[in-house]
Amino acid sequence: MLDLRQLMRAKRWVQNPPSAKRVKLVFAAVAIALIIVGLEYFGFWPEWAKAERMPRKF
Repeated sequence: MLDLRQLMRAKRWVQNPPSAKRVKLVFAAVAIALIIVGLEYFGFWPEWAKAERMPRKF
């Protein structure tokens, strides 16, 4: 369900849509993220670039 805040935001977005440049920027960021996830999933991401879990200290 959409609440009133989400509906007002959608109304503003329809009245003032983002520029084509911003839409391209968002799609490029999503594409880069998906490429990185794909590389890591298929094992092509270098080992040095992977994050290691830090042990919790109490």
